[in-house]
Amino acid sequence: MAEISVGGGSHKKGPGVKKSKKLSTRVDLTPMVDLGFLLITFFIFTTTMSKPVAMKMNLPKDVPDQDRMNLKKSCVITVMPARNNQIYYYEGDDLQQLHASDFKGIRDILLNKKARTDPKFFFVILKPTRDASYRNTVNILDEMTIDHIEHYAMVDISPQEDQVIGATQQVNGLR
Repeated sequence: MAEISVGGGSHKKGPGVKKSKKLSTRVDLTPMVDLGFLLITFFIFTTTMSKPVAMKMNLPKDVPDQDRMNLKKSCVITVMPARNNQIYYYEGDDLQQLHASDFKGIRDILLNKKARTDPKFFFVILKPTRDASYRNTVNILDEMTIDHIEHYAMVDISPQEDQVIGATQQVNGLR
C-alpha cells in the first residue's frame, strides 16, 4: 500500500527556525499489477474468437418419385467446372453441344439462359469434375447467388461427361 515516511518534530515559523524536510511518498504498485492481470484474464476469457463462416445451402426435401418436378430439357443448363479455371457447359441433355468458357464469361452465359427461360422453371445443374479445385467449385456456387439463380443442384459427373471433357482437354492441350 502507500507509505508515508514521518519524521521530525513540530514546525515553527520564524526567522531562526529551520524548515523541516519534505516527506517522500512511496506508492506500492503490487495491487495495481494484480488488478491488471485480473482484467487481462477477464477479457481473454470473455472475448469471442472469430466464428467460422459457412455457406448457406438449402437442401431439398426427400420426396417420392411421383411427386418430383419434371423439368423441360430446354430450361436446364449443365455447368461443369474443370481444371485450369475452365468451365464446360451444355444446354438441355445434348452433350454433343459442349462449350467451354472461363469464370469471366460464365456469368453472361447464365444470365442469357435465365433471360431466355421462364424463371420458374430455370434450373442449373452443377457437376464439378475430379480435377476441379475446391475454390472453383465455391466460386460457381457463389455465382448462383450473385446471379439470383434460385434453382440449382450439385450432382456427381457421369463417366460419359468426364470422358468427353477429358477428350476436349486433350485436343486443346490442357491435360
